[in-house]
Amino acid sequence: MKKTIYFILFFMAILTLAVVVPNISSAATFVTDESTLRSTIESADYGATITLQNDITVTQPIVIAKELTIDGNGHTITGSSDWTSTSGNQTMFTAQFSDAKLTLKNIKLVNGPKYGVQSYDGATVILDDVSITGFRYGGVLANGGNVEVKNLHLGYNGTGANNGIEIDKGAAATNNPTLTMNGVLTSESTENVVRAAENGHLTEFTVTNTENTTNKVLIAGDKVVLTDENNNVISETEVPDNATVNADEQNVVITLIANGETNKIVVKEGETITEEFLKSHIKLTEDYTVEGFYTDENYTISFDFSKAIDTDTTIYAKTAKVEVQEPAPVVPEKDETPKTGVENYLGIAVSVAILSTVAIIFTKKKEVKE
Repeated sequence: MKKTIYFILFFMAILTLAVVVPNISSAATFVTDESTLRSTIESADYGATITLQNDITVTQPIVIAKELTIDGNGHTITGSSDWTSTSGNQTMFTAQFSDAKLTLKNIKLVNGPKYGVQSYDGATVILDDVSITGFRYGGVLANGGNVEVKNLHLGYNGTGANNGIEIDKGAAATNNPTLTMNGVLTSESTENVVRAAENGHLTEFTVTNTENTTNKVLIAGDKVVLTDENNNVISETEVPDNATVNADEQNVVITLIANGETNKIVVKEGETITEEFLKSHIKLTEDYTVEGFYTDENYTISFDFSKAIDTDTTIYAKTAKVEVQEPAPVVPEKDETPKTGVENYLGIAVSVAILSTVAIIFTKKKEVKE
């Protein structure tokens, strides 16, 4: 009996270790400065999480070749003004090659000589509650790797022109880049928020949008288009002539002009639209109304809503101010009935009759008593 009990206890101990040890190995490791950050990345197990305890300044690029999560815990990593690295890669965080999967979460990246983060040649970078600003070349580089956006805010990155997310393929890269939208992308600039590089090496790339994403990156004709949740265009850039795009759908852009304001909307290629759809994308004050939609600015050719849209199209909305008429004041009707005084005479007569009746009754009662 004792042997059986010992065996059961031994088995339970082994089972407990099997459950506890993996949790211990995957527990977060806290770092406080650049030195401990680098050494912890170097020694971390595959799939580990590293958590910042305070803001950190880094002086050289950080390269990651394993699966790793860096949780900023709300803190900021800043590129030092005394950046010391002279290597070709000057990006703050690089995940490189197919075994690498870097998740950045709840973190701010600020200032650097090239990019904030890049996925290189088959590596994957996931950006979840990340803010990137102040990098000279751009915010994010999908360099033959995969970038997934869950929650990303881009400040101004680049010199001269903004460069938010750049899709590219280096000369030595063997994989084609992929951008997946799976959440929210916001940007302080509407210029080049998502851009395909024109260096000749990028010949093919893929754009994907999940069902749960708020923003979308779409291909519309020869453009890469970033939209908001209502498919209004936030930013658009040209697809390089030598690049082929793999996309989950093909789209066209409607340029809607109303009251001197222009709004661009993305719709699926080959779809028809309705007047209600266009009106929902026009902001008018209550004293204006839409009288019709036309294909020319002089409002002479009506737009045909029965035809499918298969190319970029400009539509003009004719609006007019609604003249609100003030209601006429209500004048009470004048009583034209002649006043004869009959009503007054009738009232007097009734009063006299009542008083007379009362007097007669009183007199008769008095006579009876006598």
